[in-house]
Amino acid sequence: MNTTHHIIITGFMGSGKTTVARALANVLSRELLDLDQVIAEQEGRTAKEIIVEDGEDFFREIETRTLREVLERSLAGVVALGGGAWTLERNRNLIAGTGARTAWLDAPFDLCWERILTSGGGRPLARDKDQALRLHAERQPLYAMAQLRIRVDAGKDPEDIAAEINQALSRQD
Repeated sequence: MNTTHHIIITGFMGSGKTTVARALANVLSRELLDLDQVIAEQEGRTAKEIIVEDGEDFFREIETRTLREVLERSLAGVVALGGGAWTLERNRNLIAGTGARTAWLDAPFDLCWERILTSGGGRPLARDKDQALRLHAERQPLYAMAQLRIRVDAGKDPEDIAAEINQALSRQD
């Protein structure tokens, strides 16, 4: 497998991006970079707090700046994006410009919604099921632009998903 480029994990909120990215980083002995966590560390506030206090547009600017920094300054790692990062063309172009490999965790809406509810944190862009369902439908065609599509269901173990991504990327090299 190519070890000089980042591996980007994208998908809807609740699809398991951070958990799968952590498992993949362990398998590949690479650093895990959770974009929302990097933002929280740099800004002193969570993505949710920034969106609620300053709006989504302000958060997206921070997100793009942080993504650029992560891609330019970090060794090739496994990067878990926030659910909306991939939906912006400027971020997809930034990722493509680095030669990063991309994988979409395609989880069914009901599974994502169940995870959103059980996480207890609330999501400012998915305040209720109808809003989340609309957002999920809007984002699906954008997520489909990733190089890999990995189907996720409740019975799939994160380590198995990470192994599937690793195998698929190895076949592409």
